[in-house]
Amino acid sequence: MSGDIPFSNLNRKENLRKVSKETFDLVVIGGGITGAGIALDASSRGLKVLLLEKGDFASGTSSKSTKLIHGGLRYLKQFDFWLVKEVGSERAIVHKLAPHLVIPEKMLLPLIEGGSYGKWLTSIGLKVYDILAQVSGDDKRQMLEKKEALKLEPLLPKKILNGAGYYAEYRTDDARLTLENLKTSLQFGAQAFNYARVTDFVYDNESVAGVKFYDEVFGDECSVSSKYVINAAGPWVDELRSINHSKRGKRLHLTKGVHLVFPKEKLPVQQSVYFDIPDGRMMFAIPRGKVTYVGTTDTNFNLDKDHVTTDIADAIYLISAVNNMFPDINLELDDIISSWAGLRPLIHEEGKSASELSRKDEIFTSETGLVSIAGGKLTGYRKMAERAVNRIARNMEEDHNVELEPCTTDKIRLCGSDFIKFKHVKKYIAQLFDRIKDSGFTEYDAWYLVTTYGKQTETILEHYSSIAGSDVHERMIRAEAQFAIAHEMALNPLDFFIRRTGRLYFDIDSVRSYTSPILEEFQKAYNYSSEEMDAFSKELGAQLKEHSDFSLERG
Repeated sequence: MSGDIPFSNLNRKENLRKVSKETFDLVVIGGGITGAGIALDASSRGLKVLLLEKGDFASGTSSKSTKLIHGGLRYLKQFDFWLVKEVGSERAIVHKLAPHLVIPEKMLLPLIEGGSYGKWLTSIGLKVYDILAQVSGDDKRQMLEKKEALKLEPLLPKKILNGAGYYAEYRTDDARLTLENLKTSLQFGAQAFNYARVTDFVYDNESVAGVKFYDEVFGDECSVSSKYVINAAGPWVDELRSINHSKRGKRLHLTKGVHLVFPKEKLPVQQSVYFDIPDGRMMFAIPRGKVTYVGTTDTNFNLDKDHVTTDIADAIYLISAVNNMFPDINLELDDIISSWAGLRPLIHEEGKSASELSRKDEIFTSETGLVSIAGGKLTGYRKMAERAVNRIARNMEEDHNVELEPCTTDKIRLCGSDFIKFKHVKKYIAQLFDRIKDSGFTEYDAWYLVTTYGKQTETILEHYSSIAGSDVHERMIRAEAQFAIAHEMALNPLDFFIRRTGRLYFDIDSVRSYTSPILEEFQKAYNYSSEEMDAFSKELGAQLKEHSDFSLERG
């Protein structure tokens, strides 16, 4: 499926004017992975869908996770077999929908003296995990002796290592997964707007019959009619329930998760490791392109949800954990090249600590008919969407005598993917490298383009060929920006550098190197004033500092 359907803010005012005259079957509030999954599920079943996001798509939790589609091995310790079974099975499905974006990643679980996983328990646990998640073939778990484990990861602590578990997970780019779900929903007639903040609900006979929203771009107040509304606003779900006067009973419990990024040379793990922290928690070290990232923390959060940052204490905690597990590594604060911090919108349970709270999702329906969904995990987004749309389907049948088809999103390939298996992705990367290497591009460049855009790389290459200049990397990043503006609703350089490309996290030097050309592309597309351009430039500088400067004077 192609990502060439126009999906752009260039004709925003006209598109919003049209929308305000239409009546939708469903308005989805929230452009994170849950909202995007709902938009695709509902539109593919024939509903007329509008999605509204108050900031940029995926700008909340859905660009700040551990970026793994994983089965939640740790939930076995909590005997949460249902969750392990569901998210475990979902991994393979989501990989099949976008093999270029959901990439197989073997995980090593070191067994260390005094660690939280012993050999026998790990062997049984991983076996149960395989059975529950219906894992087959090469992905089945293996138990490794100490020597085999050290061969796979020489940085592990030789003195206290007793062996390792070895099992399959998948790595992703959460923001791109969100975008490709949204773009795929357009093919079924869905519409979506970023920077459209829902401010209130429209009621008819005391039932929700639409929403009012504020267009953050032009400053207009808008409203739209809809038979049903789903609140999938992640950490902001309770704010919308309050506006709807229905925040009763269960409520959200927000916890913060932090990740740090290091250059490959500073933390040269050869593969992903899931390891013990002295306080009894577990964390990941994951190699990705030019970097290795580590995480995560799990602490209660009650501050500004629109500004979640990594503080020095978070950074020191994660660095200490890495240095403790890998004795030959001696990371310091100065070694951090980037970081991110995000919120988990969990369901509050009295007396439970942050890391003990269930990751299950729940649906609340208010007396006025507002359906809210919260909790859950990135891996389970498709099933969460299915459950939410099933709730709407029941209402459609009762209220309008309309029967919806069942969910088929397990068979709908996402934008950019016409790959059957991951081996086809690898083949395409190799072919692409052959085509672009003589121009001065590296294998990393080919890998980056394909694992970011899939077959949409071809559209980016078309843009590239029409851009003049001698710096091929500058031409290519300009081509990416043109694609993001025309086909991915990017409105400003931050949308591009953070959510469309992940460069702020995984290739921060390229943000510094190409700030000027990217600012130029956005000014050219949107005719921004010099004041607006100065504001973007300042904001980008502030983001670079916030994500990468961990000197002790920080703050």
